[in-house]
Amino acid sequence: MEPIKIATAQFENRSGDKEYNLGVMRRMAGDASREGAQVIAFHECSVTGYTFARQLSEEQLLEVAELIPDGPSIRTLQDIAAGHNIVVLAGLFEKDADDKMYKAYVCVDKNGLIAKYRKLHPFINPHLTPGDQYVIFDLFGWKCSMLICYDNNIIENVRATKLLGADIIFMPHVTMCTPSTRPGAGFVDPELWHNREADPTSLRQEFDGLKGRAWLMKWLPARAYDNAVYAIFSNPIGMDHDQLKNGCSMILDPYGDIIAECRRLGNDFTIATLTPEKLERAGGHRYIQARRPELYRDIIGQGHVSEQKVVWL
Repeated sequence: MEPIKIATAQFENRSGDKEYNLGVMRRMAGDASREGAQVIAFHECSVTGYTFARQLSEEQLLEVAELIPDGPSIRTLQDIAAGHNIVVLAGLFEKDADDKMYKAYVCVDKNGLIAKYRKLHPFINPHLTPGDQYVIFDLFGWKCSMLICYDNNIIENVRATKLLGADIIFMPHVTMCTPSTRPGAGFVDPELWHNREADPTSLRQEFDGLKGRAWLMKWLPARAYDNAVYAIFSNPIGMDHDQLKNGCSMILDPYGDIIAECRRLGNDFTIATLTPEKLERAGGHRYIQARRPELYRDIIGQGHVSEQKVVWL
């Protein structure tokens, strides 16, 4: 494998305004391509917006959702990819021929859809159907995969994806700055965002503290380190409907080290060069080789009724 240059982005999306969101993505994809990126990854539901969907009826969500790959947003993403010679990853609500709806994330190049993934643990709207499979696909000789937001909090998903061959896992999110039973969690006052130019310090304190980045650092590096993968984390910044999000889009290497991170209090992207040597030099590679699945195959695989509770909802 040759080194690959990947960009991860953050931007303030508009709820339900696909034309605006895709326009921002087009500009950012062009800028990233001119800086040498071969791939750019955007956040969960970057095409459509996210949090507003919790208030939508089934009929309203069906209007927002699109067929994949035949919907207009996929054609636009293909046009963006072709126009800027860059692979684009983005999220949207999907509907199928039977009007079942999913939270989807796609990878598109100049020729069209490369891969599609459906979120395994959706919760923002009760009319969404959980996905039921992992996906592995190739980008420039690298084995890649996708896990959306909550999917990454179930550690078995990340390990299973690695064992299927993934060396790069794209992790699109809309997360942080929401209440939880965890000490220090909570919403961030939108007024701080609106006043960010006059007082960036107060906003940065909230964004980087336990409501935001400090929580992310409890677990995201571990996902990369334990599984010896590159983790491409994307997250919006600014207002997503009535919730303020803190960005922090970043790329971590198989050592669990951050090798690129967005730090602007606004739309931004960052680029990192991924090199294959780290995949086998990292400790996670040795730990995976040392596994003894005969000890825990029946424990991890025993029957379980999934129960998902999201405190802020």
